[in-house]
Amino acid sequence: MMEEMVEHIELLLEQNDEQQIKDYLNNLNISDVEELIDELPKHGPLFIETLSLNRAVNVFRILDFPTQERIIKKLSGKRIAEIVNELPPDDRTAFFAELHGDAVKALILHLSAADRKEALSLLGYNEDSVGRLMTPDYIAVKKSWDVNRVLAHIRQFGKNSETIDVIYVLGDKGVLLDDIRIREILLVDPDTKISQLMDGRLIALKATDPQEEAINVFRMNNRTALPVTDNENVLLGIVTVDDILWIANEEYTEDIQKIGGTEALDEPYLDINLFKLVKKRVGWLIILFLGEMLTATAMGYFQMEIEKAVVLALFIPLIISSGGNSGSQASTLIIQAMALGEVTIEDWWRVMRREIVSGLMLGLTLGIIGFLRIVVWSHFSDVYGPHYMMIGATVGFSLIGVVLWGSLSGSMLPLLLKRLGFDPATSSAPFVATLVDVTGLVIYFSMAVMFMSDVLK
Repeated sequence: MMEEMVEHIELLLEQNDEQQIKDYLNNLNISDVEELIDELPKHGPLFIETLSLNRAVNVFRILDFPTQERIIKKLSGKRIAEIVNELPPDDRTAFFAELHGDAVKALILHLSAADRKEALSLLGYNEDSVGRLMTPDYIAVKKSWDVNRVLAHIRQFGKNSETIDVIYVLGDKGVLLDDIRIREILLVDPDTKISQLMDGRLIALKATDPQEEAINVFRMNNRTALPVTDNENVLLGIVTVDDILWIANEEYTEDIQKIGGTEALDEPYLDINLFKLVKKRVGWLIILFLGEMLTATAMGYFQMEIEKAVVLALFIPLIISSGGNSGSQASTLIIQAMALGEVTIEDWWRVMRREIVSGLMLGLTLGIIGFLRIVVWSHFSDVYGPHYMMIGATVGFSLIGVVLWGSLSGSMLPLLLKRLGFDPATSSAPFVATLVDVTGLVIYFSMAVMFMSDVLK
């Protein structure tokens, strides 16, 4: 389907038939036009110029920022002014927030005085706050109004509202009293007072709240929009679920990249500059490399034991990989649970108890398998020598200790980082694995000294 659209639009471009291009683009879905811009990036500015204004704005707002920036530089001054003025305030703020200061100043000049004041106000909030997401376009009514008056108000001002699914009830000085879903208004007698429909079950966000918290509030309350207030409960704007979905996707992508042991990418993978991509990755690799060098230090400390029982070296990869795997599992599970709001810092003791039990069970399972593998194999080969029972016990108990330690490290590190004010996703799987590699060797050789003391003398 996309190939057919690309072929058709390329034919129209060759014919240079502006009217047919305009008609064709205006009859496509918004998402199809967005895909066409991805497929034919050099024609993106032409498509935005050609589309009707409303459709051009709707296409522009769903493009990723690098594409938006590339297109805005090549648009005519008239079209730039039209798009900047017609963009919803929250989308406009998100776009401005990504631009350099000089570019923002230039674009803000295209706005009316009221819109300029509104844009600067929204940009005044922290980058990761709910204030950056909100739009001041909503429907507000008084509790003394009846349904007839509310419906007349919606007919007059609803067109400029971000959504009319929810109506907000205001008191003196703009204080938010309640929110009412439109269906409740439509299904009652027209003479019913708004005060009779209020139930006081209000859920609101603060403009200074972190965006991650807003994601959880939307998830738990099944809302299409939520009001945003200041510390005096004055209604400042609303946040709609479409903006929250974008933020949730960005947070998820960022966490996945951090879990993989790299800094979060601020552009699509194929668009980011190669040297910038290397820069994002090299820092973590250096840290992990230096961490892994401690593994050599730990092995050097037990050099005499290795020389006296070289067979111990055979199981080093098995031990450290088992601990790293258990730590990575625990870390990923806890980071996901924290992102979903299922686990908080206050739950650390409950998490620790569960990981102690699960770590012991997992370690015992692997320990028994490791012990049996050595014992059974020794009946067919003498590779482990006459002390295979001691080696089996060393490996078996080491696996219990290493897997338990990996589970505890992987589960506690995200909570500790959160407590210290850092991003939990920073305790990525590679970082946990590196930590457990070093400590796993200490556990392994300590067990060897305990079980094979006679052999290692």
